[in-house]
Amino acid sequence: MKFIGSQLAFYMNDRDFKNNYKVLLKYLALLGIVIVVYSILFHFIMAFEGQNHSWITGFYWTLTVMSTLGFGDITFASDLGRLFSIVVLLSGIFMLMIVLPFAFIRHFYIPLLESKKNNKVLRQVPAETKDHILICSYDIIARDLIERLKQDNIPYFVVESNLEKAIKNHDDQVSILFGELDDEKTFLAANIKNAKMVLVNRNDILNTKIILTIRDMAPNIPIVAIATDIDSVDVQQLSGADHVLPVKKWLGEQLANRVNTQHAESHAIGQYEDLLIAELPIHNTPLVSKIIGDIGLRQKFGVSIVGIWERGRLQPIKGDEILTHDSVLVIIGNKEQLNKIDELFLDYNVNPNPVLLIGAGKVGLAAAQSLHKNGVLVNVIDKDPEICKKVSPFCNEVFIGDAADYQLLKKAGILEAPSVLLTTHDDTMNIYLASYCRQLNKDVRIVSRISEARNIDIMQKAGADFVLSYSTLGSEAVLSISKGQELTVLGEGFTLFIIPIPKSLEGKTLEESGIGAKTGLSVIAIKENAEVVTLLSAKTILPHGAEIVMLGNIDMKQNFNKIYVNGA
Repeated sequence: MKFIGSQLAFYMNDRDFKNNYKVLLKYLALLGIVIVVYSILFHFIMAFEGQNHSWITGFYWTLTVMSTLGFGDITFASDLGRLFSIVVLLSGIFMLMIVLPFAFIRHFYIPLLESKKNNKVLRQVPAETKDHILICSYDIIARDLIERLKQDNIPYFVVESNLEKAIKNHDDQVSILFGELDDEKTFLAANIKNAKMVLVNRNDILNTKIILTIRDMAPNIPIVAIATDIDSVDVQQLSGADHVLPVKKWLGEQLANRVNTQHAESHAIGQYEDLLIAELPIHNTPLVSKIIGDIGLRQKFGVSIVGIWERGRLQPIKGDEILTHDSVLVIIGNKEQLNKIDELFLDYNVNPNPVLLIGAGKVGLAAAQSLHKNGVLVNVIDKDPEICKKVSPFCNEVFIGDAADYQLLKKAGILEAPSVLLTTHDDTMNIYLASYCRQLNKDVRIVSRISEARNIDIMQKAGADFVLSYSTLGSEAVLSISKGQELTVLGEGFTLFIIPIPKSLEGKTLEESGIGAKTGLSVIAIKENAEVVTLLSAKTILPHGAEIVMLGNIDMKQNFNKIYVNGA
């Protein structure tokens, strides 16, 4: 009963529910007045017939007739009394059997359900909440980020100002806090002073307003903002953001970096401590057709091979793989070691023909600028003349038209291009173009962006060698900032995991641990007492109190936790 009372008290504070139950109360009051009037008239007519009854009997008769129970133990003898009985009966049918149920459902039950639904979304986080991440929009970056936060058991709340969206996201098991994004009360309710970080990911104009609101009330809270236009980066930084991420520009640069890997030289894609993680394509080099365990890069250069890309799929190293023209090695070493490898392979696989870039929006423009800066010739295809005009200073040639036109593709150099970069914002179009370009040029390296992660597999089946999405890049960047790590983008779904060595693995060798065989993760380094060891072997011991650095995807990490952490 105490629980029911507290629930009703909660719902009665809801404005809409309060207005509705007031209407119901007014009707009940009217019904009560009608019953009293009928009871009084009952006494007068009974007195007219010479009968005498108590007031309780009058109410009893009125209610039995109005409710159509009609026990018949008290009746009128005159026509006047019977006519009065008919009036009471008919009004009772209308007021009790028709209007009352409707009024109860319309003005109490339905509003109660609506109030319950509307109020199930949090208006305030629990008082003890701390070290949580606040997210200002449930967009594609937030969706990807939340999955990663859940994996690391990091609390989060998405602030939503639209009630319908808040309810829908809540029903989808997303931690939602309802409130206006430019209202200090919302962030006070979010316990912002104890938060770990705020991700501001609305549009550039609203971002600035939100940043100013937060910075005024929480001067020391780290603020990470997503910038759509590169011109808004300075504005958001001046407004108080600690980090402003031009993710679309970065996406173009990351894709361009993978285009460059068509040349026989290593390209850094990330960093851990003072070590660089790089990709080394072996197309048309002496390494083709060799067994990976026999090439001896560690012995010759001191670098470690930690993974291998085969047509868009990153595979762990077992040692018996035979390298193909499509293989791209993922290696780790210092800058000097990578330079030595480049000197050895730089003369191989030089293709002087321009890279073909299809789609020159914000991502494509950034890719063209990056390629131009690195001295790579680029031919561009786009339908929009204005976009082509913007990108033309960074291109060898610009072709206005539909990339699905064979003659246009041929003229733009698809048959000779070392690489094709697909940067349209339509996944379906990119899949189509990847398949088309692969049929036209079997040896071309195809690099593509995607929007939806569910399209990764079909994009790889279409022939793409490397795929990266806006959401993955954005979520990786935010997560890296929250952990104080360098941003390392290995590929769609792949990342570095740095975790303490579980007790179940302490003292075991890498061979005994079976990490690679059981989970698919590649162990690339061990950090002990600030010293990083990358020259690992099957006999390397996993020491107590150290950290293990592994390369893989979230599913692989889940398997690792299940086998070595939770199952220990």
